[in-house]
Amino acid sequence: MIDHIGLKVSSFETSRRFYASALEPLGYRAEYDDPKSKTAGFGAKGSIDLWISEGQPLARVHIALRSHDRATVNRFHAAALKAGGKDNGAPGLRPDYSPTYYAAFVLDPDGNNIEMVCHEAA
Repeated sequence: MIDHIGLKVSSFETSRRFYASALEPLGYRAEYDDPKSKTAGFGAKGSIDLWISEGQPLARVHIALRSHDRATVNRFHAAALKAGGKDNGAPGLRPDYSPTYYAAFVLDPDGNNIEMVCHEAA
């Protein structure tokens, strides 16, 4: 079980805006935000699941966040694109993963593949 994930980002301001918008449909917000140290933590109220801090990204990663409904996957994709993300897979079923695997993929400002997935049947 993963407790949290930390990413180095090339631009704190750009990534903070991106993640604040892209993760809002999941109910995530900046639970910790320190522009002086260029660090922010995003999660549901009282919890931080994703940390970002400015620095040299070491590698591109894939992060999959779970949603309990398909509408949230759709809202995530739209919000992430509006926030400057690049489409890496429109919302839809991925039957080669499983019959109910509904996901969307976007690339964040540093090229990380951010996925929102719902495993629930329609």
